[in-house]
Amino acid sequence: MIKQSILTLGLLALAAGTAQAATISIGYSESFQEKLEDDLGEREGERLKEYVTQSLERAFEKRGVDAARLDVTIEDAKPNRPTFEQLSQRPGLDFGRSISIGGADFTAVAYDEAGNVLAEVDYDWFENDLRDVIGSGTWSDARRATRQFANRMAKSLDTQ
Repeated sequence: MIKQSILTLGLLALAAGTAQAATISIGYSESFQEKLEDDLGEREGERLKEYVTQSLERAFEKRGVDAARLDVTIEDAKPNRPTFEQLSQRPGLDFGRSISIGGADFTAVAYDEAGNVLAEVDYDWFENDLRDVIGSGTWSDARRATRQFANRMAKSLDTQ
Protein backbone atom coordinates (compact mmCIF):
# COMPACT_ATOMS: atom_id res chain seq x y z
CA MET A 1 0.00 0.00 0.00
CA ILE A 2 1.34 3.37 -0.93
CA LYS A 3 1.07 6.32 1.41
CA GLN A 4 0.16 9.21 -0.80
CA SER A 5 1.35 12.66 -0.05
CA ILE A 6 -0.31 14.65 -2.78
CA LEU A 7 1.21 17.70 -4.30
CA THR A 8 -1.30 19.29 -6.64
CA LEU A 9 0.04 21.80 -9.08
CA GLY A 10 -1.30 23.37 -12.20
CA LEU A 11 1.32 22.93 -14.89
CA LEU A 12 2.33 25.89 -17.00
CA ALA A 13 0.77 26.11 -20.43
CA LEU A 14 3.03 23.83 -22.39
CA ALA A 15 2.55 25.19 -25.86
CA ALA A 16 0.07 27.29 -27.76
CA GLY A 17 -3.13 25.35 -28.13
CA THR A 18 -2.06 22.65 -25.67
CA ALA A 19 -4.37 21.94 -22.75
CA GLN A 20 -3.11 22.60 -19.27
CA ALA A 21 -2.50 19.56 -17.07
CA ALA A 22 -4.91 19.29 -14.19
CA THR A 23 -2.72 17.73 -11.49
CA ILE A 24 0.53 16.05 -10.68
CA SER A 25 0.27 13.86 -7.59
CA ILE A 26 3.59 12.83 -6.11
CA GLY A 27 3.75 10.30 -3.31
CA TYR A 28 6.19 7.91 -1.71
CA SER A 29 6.31 4.16 -1.46
CA GLU A 30 5.79 2.94 2.08
CA SER A 31 9.45 1.95 2.43
CA PHE A 32 10.69 5.32 1.16
CA GLN A 33 8.30 7.16 3.48
CA GLU A 34 9.85 5.26 6.39
CA LYS A 35 13.34 6.07 5.10
CA LEU A 36 12.45 9.77 5.05
CA GLU A 37 11.04 9.65 8.58
CA ASP A 38 13.80 7.53 10.10
CA ASP A 39 16.94 8.59 8.24
CA LEU A 40 16.89 11.22 5.51
CA GLY A 41 14.49 13.76 6.99
CA GLU A 42 11.03 14.62 5.72
CA ARG A 43 12.10 17.94 4.21
CA GLU A 44 14.22 15.96 1.73
CA GLY A 45 11.04 14.38 0.37
CA GLU A 46 9.67 17.84 -0.38
CA ARG A 47 12.89 18.75 -2.19
CA LEU A 48 12.61 15.61 -4.30
CA LYS A 49 8.99 16.41 -5.13
CA GLU A 50 10.07 19.85 -6.35
CA TYR A 51 12.75 18.29 -8.56
CA VAL A 52 10.24 15.83 -10.03
CA THR A 53 7.66 18.55 -10.71
CA GLN A 54 10.19 20.88 -12.34
CA SER A 55 11.66 18.07 -14.45
CA LEU A 56 8.23 16.93 -15.65
CA GLU A 57 7.20 20.49 -16.54
CA ARG A 58 10.37 21.01 -18.57
CA ALA A 59 10.18 17.64 -20.32
CA PHE A 60 6.47 18.06 -21.16
CA GLU A 61 7.05 21.58 -22.48
CA LYS A 62 10.01 20.47 -24.58
CA ARG A 63 8.01 17.66 -26.22
CA GLY A 64 4.72 19.56 -26.32
CA VAL A 65 2.83 16.80 -24.51
CA ASP A 66 0.35 16.81 -21.66
CA ALA A 67 -1.88 14.64 -19.51
CA ALA A 68 -4.94 15.48 -17.44
CA ARG A 69 -3.51 13.74 -14.38
CA LEU A 70 -0.16 12.25 -13.51
CA ASP A 71 0.38 10.03 -10.46
CA VAL A 72 4.04 9.64 -9.55
CA THR A 73 5.51 7.49 -6.80
CA ILE A 74 9.04 7.97 -5.55
CA GLU A 75 9.91 4.36 -4.81
CA ASP A 76 13.40 5.08 -3.52
CA ALA A 77 16.11 7.72 -3.62
CA LYS A 78 19.65 7.78 -2.34
CA PRO A 79 21.63 10.97 -1.71
CA ASN A 80 25.25 11.48 -2.73
CA ARG A 81 26.03 13.44 0.41
CA PRO A 82 24.53 13.32 3.89
CA THR A 83 21.26 15.18 4.36
CA PHE A 84 20.87 17.70 7.19
CA GLU A 85 18.96 15.09 9.18
CA GLN A 86 21.72 12.51 8.73
CA LEU A 87 24.38 15.05 9.72
CA SER A 88 22.48 15.90 12.89
CA GLN A 89 21.91 12.22 13.79
CA ARG A 90 25.48 11.08 13.07
CA PRO A 91 28.15 13.63 14.06
CA GLY A 92 30.89 11.53 12.39
CA LEU A 93 29.53 12.32 8.93
CA ASP A 94 31.16 15.17 7.06
CA PHE A 95 29.15 16.92 4.34
CA GLY A 96 32.29 17.74 2.38
CA ARG A 97 33.99 14.35 2.58
CA SER A 98 31.20 11.80 3.08
CA ILE A 99 30.04 10.63 -0.34
CA SER A 100 28.04 7.72 -1.68
CA ILE A 101 26.45 6.42 -4.82
CA GLY A 102 23.04 8.00 -5.31
CA GLY A 103 20.07 7.82 -7.64
CA ALA A 104 16.31 7.32 -7.63
CA ASP A 105 13.50 4.95 -8.59
CA PHE A 106 10.09 6.14 -9.87
CA THR A 107 6.80 4.77 -11.11
CA ALA A 108 4.14 6.88 -12.80
CA VAL A 109 0.80 6.62 -14.53
CA ALA A 110 -0.60 9.33 -16.83
CA TYR A 111 -4.35 9.65 -17.40
CA ASP A 112 -6.52 11.54 -19.86
CA GLU A 113 -9.53 13.63 -18.81
CA ALA A 114 -11.82 10.57 -18.88
CA GLY A 115 -9.50 8.68 -16.51
CA ASN A 116 -8.10 6.35 -19.17
CA VAL A 117 -4.46 5.35 -18.80
CA LEU A 118 -2.31 7.10 -21.39
CA ALA A 119 1.07 5.77 -20.28
CA GLU A 120 2.83 3.94 -17.48
CA VAL A 121 6.51 4.39 -16.69
CA ASP A 122 8.76 2.54 -14.27
CA TYR A 123 12.23 4.06 -14.21
CA ASP A 124 15.26 3.86 -11.96
CA TRP A 125 18.84 4.96 -12.25
CA PHE A 126 21.59 4.73 -9.66
CA GLU A 127 25.22 5.69 -10.20
CA ASN A 128 27.53 2.70 -10.28
CA ASP A 129 30.94 4.32 -9.89
CA LEU A 130 31.92 6.25 -6.78
CA ARG A 131 34.55 8.16 -8.80
CA ASP A 132 31.72 9.92 -10.65
CA VAL A 133 30.29 11.26 -7.37
CA ILE A 134 33.19 13.58 -6.51
CA GLY A 135 31.97 17.18 -6.56
CA SER A 136 28.30 16.20 -6.35
CA GLY A 137 25.68 17.89 -4.20
CA THR A 138 23.30 16.08 -1.86
CA TRP A 139 20.88 14.93 -4.57
CA SER A 140 22.97 15.15 -7.76
CA ASP A 141 22.43 11.56 -8.90
CA ALA A 142 18.76 11.61 -7.87
CA ARG A 143 18.25 14.79 -9.88
CA ARG A 144 19.86 13.14 -12.89
CA ALA A 145 17.52 10.16 -12.46
CA THR A 146 14.60 12.60 -12.13
CA ARG A 147 15.42 14.31 -15.43
CA GLN A 148 15.80 10.97 -17.19
CA PHE A 149 12.50 9.75 -15.71
CA ALA A 150 10.71 12.94 -16.81
CA ASN A 151 12.08 12.62 -20.33
CA ARG A 152 10.96 9.00 -20.51
CA MET A 153 7.46 9.96 -19.26
CA ALA A 154 7.20 12.76 -21.84
CA LYS A 155 8.43 10.44 -24.59
CA SER A 156 5.83 7.83 -23.68
CA LEU A 157 3.10 10.47 -24.03
CA ASP A 158 4.58 11.72 -27.30
CA THR A 159 3.89 8.36 -28.92
CA GLN A 160 0.19 8.53 -28.04
